[in-house]
Amino acid sequence: MRSDAVRNRARILDVAEEVFSELGPDAPTEEVARRAGVAIGTVFRHFPTKNDLLAAIMKRLLDRLAESAGRLGGGDGLFAFFTALVAEAASKRAVVDLLARGGVEIRLPETVGVLESAVGELLGQAQAAGTVAAGVRLPEVMALLVSVCQGALHGGWDTELRTRTLAVVFAGLARS
Repeated sequence: MRSDAVRNRARILDVAEEVFSELGPDAPTEEVARRAGVAIGTVFRHFPTKNDLLAAIMKRLLDRLAESAGRLGGGDGLFAFFTALVAEAASKRAVVDLLARGGVEIRLPETVGVLESAVGELLGQAQAAGTVAAGVRLPEVMALLVSVCQGALHGGWDTELRTRTLAVVFAGLARS
């Protein structure tokens, strides 16, 4: 792919995240093109449908989350990741809502696997540091992550409720 095409694609994705977060799931693709400073044909050349654009946004988001988890470490890394992930879920609410309403199914097993592996590493470090109980396993942590993110997406959570909810989760994970 030519360097200008790579730049256009990245710009379109950046702007699309912003547009859908700001205007909600009904935001037109034309608005993405306008704000990105490209023709609508350029958007459709990279992403033939709105669903393709959304899938690319979600893949990029999962990649960023896995990278973020990989940079964290130590006893509190898992808790920091939980906090960041829930905040990210709340900010991407419009994109996730659009996916759900449109019946879009995104299959990104390789990206989800990388994310799960990174969370598993954080869990192991937290257990080694003694901040998370030794009996906690990765499937439970992943289920908690998904559940808390779903709450942030659909529960109308404000920052205070997110903070209190995470405190309850963290207390449950903590070593007794």
